[in-house]
Amino acid sequence: MTFKLHKLLPVSAAVVALAAMSANASADQVVKIGHVGPLTGGSAHLGKDNENGARLAIEEINAKGLTIGGQKVTLQLDGQDDGADPRQATQVAQKLVDDKVVAVIGHLNSGASIPASKIYSDAGIVQISPSSTNPAYTQQGFKTTYRVVATDAQQGPALANYAAKTLNVKSVAIVDDSTAYGQGLANEFEKTAKSLGLKVLSHDATNDKAVDFRAILTKIKGENPDAIMYGGMDATGGPFAKQSKQLGLRAKVLSGDGVCTESLAQLAGAAADNVVCSQAGMALERMDGGAAFAAKYEKHFGHAIEFDAPFTYDAVYIVVDAMKRANSTDPAKILAAIPGTDYKGVIGETTFDSKGDLKHGVISLYNYKAGKKTLLDVVKM
Repeated sequence: MTFKLHKLLPVSAAVVALAAMSANASADQVVKIGHVGPLTGGSAHLGKDNENGARLAIEEINAKGLTIGGQKVTLQLDGQDDGADPRQATQVAQKLVDDKVVAVIGHLNSGASIPASKIYSDAGIVQISPSSTNPAYTQQGFKTTYRVVATDAQQGPALANYAAKTLNVKSVAIVDDSTAYGQGLANEFEKTAKSLGLKVLSHDATNDKAVDFRAILTKIKGENPDAIMYGGMDATGGPFAKQSKQLGLRAKVLSGDGVCTESLAQLAGAAADNVVCSQAGMALERMDGGAAFAAKYEKHFGHAIEFDAPFTYDAVYIVVDAMKRANSTDPAKILAAIPGTDYKGVIGETTFDSKGDLKHGVISLYNYKAGKKTLLDVVKM
């Protein structure tokens, strides 16, 4: 009896080993995709909106099933908070590299995307920003930097042209929040404004944590401009517009996509109706898949889209499209496939130029009527 058991033991061990091998062969490969945006601080509502868009895409793809290189793949979102802070952005970028993500969707702010981009470049990981508009982001010579929105070199001129030709603005004062985004947008606006013959009366700087703009606005009131261009985010742009109205300035407030959010009406109150702003992408209501996506998002998260969720959603699908074409989840092979992207999604058709910018950028212009964000025009660049 002892002899028989001894003879059977190797057979039993072999069965167990084969079962384990079979289980491992059928196990899903978990592939991490990073997302970074401000989940704390004044822009947390925008960062969460971006993360929600990426999360919705990943949940959908997993539900449908994804097979790459003959193996079933489960995607996992590795979400990080950069607080819209350049230093924190580099720290979380290194964490994502250490976490072995295959791609990164982010960052939201140019001031975070630009310093983080070197870390992703050094690691050979593709970075697709859904909202960073400073031209410098894709002008560093990195092969890893991409974006799915237009740039400030397009957004600033579109806003200046609208001000001059439609609003009949003759003079403007400019204020920026000293960030890579706010300053870059303001500078691009200023260059075009001057080329169009607008009189730039002043260009002042504040910061992205400011809450009291009365000193700057009082000075600007004395200059009596037709418009004030503010380069910054809605957390500061809302109070800026509100205080401008409280001080009795007649000037329209012009701003870019950082201010052009659904939350501006709450942040600026009735003064939102004095704002004209641009968005560096197709308006949701003009996107072919916009209405369906908005309904799906609201059903899933219980509230409306804030800002750039459709862009993060498509960015995830663009990464997965590259995986499929490369037939690999290797970050190097995904990166090699990205330049050949021709993806039709919610935001439209995405193709990239040699720098990683969209080949066909679009700028949407809005104002606010009774606190409701309302489309004015769409400009194809």
